[in-house]
Amino acid sequence: MAPAKLSGFCKQGNDWLYNARLPSDITIIVDGVKFHLHKFPLMSKCGKIACMLEEIQSIHDRTFTTKLEEFPGGSDTFLFAAKFCYGIQVEFTARNIITVYCAADYLEMTDEYGEDNLLLKAESFFHKNVLHNWKDCVLALQSCESCMPRAEKLHILQKCLNAVSTMVCTDPSLFGWPMMMYGSLQSPGGSILWNGINTGAKIRSAESDWWFEDISYFSVGLFERLIKTMKARGIRSEYLAGAVMYYARKCLPGLGRWQSRPSSKARTVASFSSTPAAVDQRDLLENIEKLLPKKKGKSFCRFLLGLLRVASILGVNQTCLDSLERRIGMQLELASLDGLLIPSFSNSDTLYDTDCVERIIHHFMSSESGLTLFSPPSLDLLSSPSFEPLRKVARLIDNYLAEVASDVNLKPGKIRSLAEVLPDSSRTLHDGLYRALDIYFKAHPWLSDREKEVLCNIIDYGKLSIDACAHASQNKRLPLRVVLQVLFFEQLHLRTALAGCLNVLEAESAPTGQGIAPTEIAGNVTATGETGQRIVRRDGWVTIVRENQVLKVDMERMRSRVGELEDEVSKIKREMKKVKKSRSSLSSPCIVAGKFGCKPLSKSSDSQTDVVGSTGPTPRPSFEHPRSSHHSRHRKSLPLFRDLTHGS
Repeated sequence: MAPAKLSGFCKQGNDWLYNARLPSDITIIVDGVKFHLHKFPLMSKCGKIACMLEEIQSIHDRTFTTKLEEFPGGSDTFLFAAKFCYGIQVEFTARNIITVYCAADYLEMTDEYGEDNLLLKAESFFHKNVLHNWKDCVLALQSCESCMPRAEKLHILQKCLNAVSTMVCTDPSLFGWPMMMYGSLQSPGGSILWNGINTGAKIRSAESDWWFEDISYFSVGLFERLIKTMKARGIRSEYLAGAVMYYARKCLPGLGRWQSRPSSKARTVASFSSTPAAVDQRDLLENIEKLLPKKKGKSFCRFLLGLLRVASILGVNQTCLDSLERRIGMQLELASLDGLLIPSFSNSDTLYDTDCVERIIHHFMSSESGLTLFSPPSLDLLSSPSFEPLRKVARLIDNYLAEVASDVNLKPGKIRSLAEVLPDSSRTLHDGLYRALDIYFKAHPWLSDREKEVLCNIIDYGKLSIDACAHASQNKRLPLRVVLQVLFFEQLHLRTALAGCLNVLEAESAPTGQGIAPTEIAGNVTATGETGQRIVRRDGWVTIVRENQVLKVDMERMRSRVGELEDEVSKIKREMKKVKKSRSSLSSPCIVAGKFGCKPLSKSSDSQTDVVGSTGPTPRPSFEHPRSSHHSRHRKSLPLFRDLTHGS
């Protein structure tokens, strides 16, 4: 091989010339750039040009011009190959290796046309230097966009993708240093270098997302190929999902503005690429949706909601929208309220896209269809862990209804359909529905009582808490018929709670000497407490703590009331004793006769007694009638108070 010499190429305008004493006898055009060269150097290295010259030599003995169509890498890569043909020293780098490799294959620069030809050198550098270094491999992939078809034909693209996938699964400290993921140089011993000086500080352990930033500069097609390769090689789905999410946040500005950045640590990729690849955001979003794995999680669900919001803005195809809605519906219990508040970008007058949310709820119900087979739900089902997602979604939708209810353009039918998508068993309390309707009635004062009654039919008044009943009974925005129903159920709540308190109090205060065993009393108290808890849970009390507080207050009131009733009973007993004493004194004949000015009669004269009782004015009937009336009144009142005391 001839010794390397300084470059003799110079550029004049848009043409490249080689400085030599001989005139140029061949002109090659690549991407509109003309190269004025000589036949012999090219024929000795390039099989393609040699064949072309042999075919044309019989017709044209002079200079001729040819054009190379679809040359890999363009004019810059052909200049590299031309310098190699002229014996000028060239440098292989990770940025140009794939294009040079493809150009050498295009020009057929094999060993048949020269020892140590360009194709052999490029292949050797690619396998020895690029495939074993993370940074070089990533740079090589970034630079292969202009020769993707030929790179695939030569299998060098797939080799790079396989190498990257393998290094993702491997400890990054094995790739050599410096490492770009930490933003500073790292020595082989693991210490951080500053201006070549070992600082002694140790870097943190490698994280699973260290490679997200590097591959985020790939084009959409290349990124898609890489993710599919990683998936085929068995990389965990959470890593793939994280890479896709990172790539989407970086390439979709709308998504990045709505969501916070996943990581705040500094990353430097200045030596990799200056700017991310230019992409069509609509195509990017549609491709990203196809790459997303089937995964569940709060952050992933939030990402899907943001992606759906951006998809609505960009106007992606309906298939992509349906897939995103289905993915969100399958994990709706993990969604947040702000994520569901998707603005309406269609011709609808509403502020939020309620139709989209309704479709998402339908997808959730189809995925949780096994829970809806139990109707009505049992207490065991309500307390089962499998029922928890449905309860969470019910609370989420109630909060969503309260947020969108203030929209003046929201139709009554839409808010009713949103509330009725979920089954009745999903809500143990209907306080959220009542709050949403109250806000809706306040924002829509023009609704008639009939329309309000139709909307209020979605509320089960038996599932309103005591606080909600108290508020609703004084709510002037509710129709009168609804208020009456609320008052009726409020009385039922109070009666049920009062009965439970009285039963517990009676069991606690019952004396043990009446033949009732203490264990039996304890069993009754326990059974009553459990029944009370079930009643409270069914009727919609908020928590057990609040239930205990309310019951304690009611029990204190009942104790005071029972004490008052006992005082009244004792007073009545004292009055009855006085009445008995007065009756015994009034029953004496002498006292009665003397009081009315009559003389006592002899006991032996029965006829006289009869005469006196029938003809004489005797006061006995007048005294006996009020006395018996007074006595009977107290006698009739005793069972009432006895029942009250036993009821307490």
